[in-house]
Amino acid sequence: MVRRCLVKHRARLERAEQLGAAEARLAGGEPLRQVAAALGVPRSTLRGWRTTAPPLEGLPAAVATALATPAGMQWLCRLVTALHVVITLRAAGGVRMVCECLELSGLAAVVGASYSSQRTVNVAVQEAVVAEATAQRTALAVGMPPREVALCADETFKSGLCLVAIEPVSNSILDEGYAADRTAATWRQALEQALAGWPVTVIQGTTDEAGALRHLIEKDFGAAHASDLFHGQHEVAKGTGLHLARQVKQADAAVATAQARLDAERAAQRAFAAQPHHPRGRPPDFAARIDAALTALVQAEAEQTQAQARQTEARELIRELSDIDHPYDVKTGAVQSVAGIAARFERVWTRLSGLADAADLPTRARERIAKAQRLTVHWLAYLTFFFTTLQVRVETLNVAPEVEEAVLTQLIPALYLERVAARSPQAETRHRRAALSAQCLEPLRQPTHPLQALPPATRAHLEAVASGCADLFQRSSSCVEGRNGQLSLYHHGCHRLSDRKLAALTAIHNDHIRRPDGTTAAERFFGRSHPPLFELVLARVSRLPPARRRRPRVPKPAYLTPLAA
Repeated sequence: MVRRCLVKHRARLERAEQLGAAEARLAGGEPLRQVAAALGVPRSTLRGWRTTAPPLEGLPAAVATALATPAGMQWLCRLVTALHVVITLRAAGGVRMVCECLELSGLAAVVGASYSSQRTVNVAVQEAVVAEATAQRTALAVGMPPREVALCADETFKSGLCLVAIEPVSNSILDEGYAADRTAATWRQALEQALAGWPVTVIQGTTDEAGALRHLIEKDFGAAHASDLFHGQHEVAKGTGLHLARQVKQADAAVATAQARLDAERAAQRAFAAQPHHPRGRPPDFAARIDAALTALVQAEAEQTQAQARQTEARELIRELSDIDHPYDVKTGAVQSVAGIAARFERVWTRLSGLADAADLPTRARERIAKAQRLTVHWLAYLTFFFTTLQVRVETLNVAPEVEEAVLTQLIPALYLERVAARSPQAETRHRRAALSAQCLEPLRQPTHPLQALPPATRAHLEAVASGCADLFQRSSSCVEGRNGQLSLYHHGCHRLSDRKLAALTAIHNDHIRRPDGTTAAERFFGRSHPPLFELVLARVSRLPPARRRRPRVPKPAYLTPLAA
C-alpha cells in the first residue's frame, strides 16, 4: 500500500509570519529542528524558505527584503486588493490594467502578474465584496426603525434586461439584477425579495409613464405615483428643438444670401463707376437693385430675429416647467397652492401652443407637446399628495398652532430650498437659492420665536420630521438614469456583466462609496454606521499568487540562417 504525503499549501502571509518567527527564535540560539517542530513546519521546508532569496528582477533589494516580512506581505496584499477594487469595480477597468500596474511598478517580481493569476484574485475580491456586503446589510436591518421611503425604478438594456430600483434620498440601490421581462409581476417579485425582512414601506414612486411601473407603484404598493418631470420636458424639447433649430439655420442662410446679394450689387456699382469709358445707352439702375437687395436683407434679418426669439422662448418655457413644479416658489420661498401651480402650467402650455402656430410646427411636434401637457394632471395630483402627507406628519407632532404654522410655511420650505440649491447646476442660481433658504431660517433662530421656547429634544425631533418632509418631494428619477449610465460604461469593457460582478458593483455603490460627509448609501438608508467594506474584504483576500519564474528566452534565429551540413 502506497502512503500519500499530504502537502499543506500555506498562504504568502502565513509563510512570511512563520519565517519571521523562525528567524527570531533561531537568533535566540534554538536549533533548527526544534524551531521547525514548534512551528509545525518540516525542517527541509523551513531550510528552503531561509535559503531561497527573494526575486529581485525589477525591484530594489531593500524593497524586496521588506516585502518578504509579514508587515510587507500585508501591505502587498492590501495594495493588490485595492488595485482590483479601484480599477475593476470603481473605474470600469479590466484585470489586464491591474497586471500592467504590477508590471510597471516592479511588483511582478514578488506577486504573480499574469492575467490568469490576477483573474483568480479578482474573482476572490468580487465574491468577498458580495458576501461581506450581504452580511453587513442583514446586520444593519436588525433593529432598524420603520421607514416610509420613495422609490425610483427603471430598466437598462446594455447587458440584457436589468431592473434597477433606487431609494432617491439615500441613493441606496434596493434592487439591481437581470430579469426575463419587465412586467409589473416581475418588478414586484424582485422588490419583495429585496425588501424582505426590512421594516420599509413604499409610499411613493417616481418613474416614467411605463404601464408596468405605474401598476407597480399604484396597485401593488398602493403608493402615490410621481411622473418624472424630465420626461415631460424631453417631449417638449423633442417637439420644438429640431424644428426651431432648422428654422434658425434656414434664416441664417437666408441672411447670408441676402447680404451676399447686397454686397454684389454694391460692388457692381463701384466697378461701373470706376470705368474710364461707359458704354452707350442708359446706365444700369443700381439704386433700384441695391434698394431691392437691402429690402430682402432687412426682411431676412427680421425672420432671423423671429426664429431666434422662438427658439429662445421655447428653451425658457422648458426651464419654466422646472421652476413651476415645486411645492415652494424657488424665487420667493412662499408656499405654492395647487391651483396656483395649475394656472402657471396652463400659461406655459398656452404660450407653447402659440409658439407652435407661429413656427408652423408639424403635427408630430404638436403631438409631443400635447403628450407632455397631459402629464400636468399627474404632476398636480402628486403635489396634492405631498401637501396632504406634510399636513398629517406635522399634525402628529402635537405642537402649538403658531409652531405648526412656522414649520409648514418657514422651516420645511427653507430645508427644501437648501436641497434644491445643492442640486442647481449653475453657481449663480445655487448661491441665490441658498441665500433664500438662509433668509427663511433666520426668523426661526431668533430667541423670541416660539420654536426656541421648546425643549432641545422636542426641537431636535421637530427638525428631523421637517427634514423628512423636505425630502418627501421627489420629481425626478435621475438617480436611476445615472446608474444606468454607469452600467453602460462597465458594459463597454466586458460586453456583459456577470451576475457576480453586477452584485459586486451594487455592493460597492451601497457600502463602499462615500459622500463628502463620510457616509455610505447603506448608512444613510439604515441610519446606522458600519465597518469599512474594504477592510472586511481585505480580511478575506489573503492569498496572493507567487511570482512566476522567468526563464531566459532563446533568441529566435534569422529565417535565412544556413543549416549545418
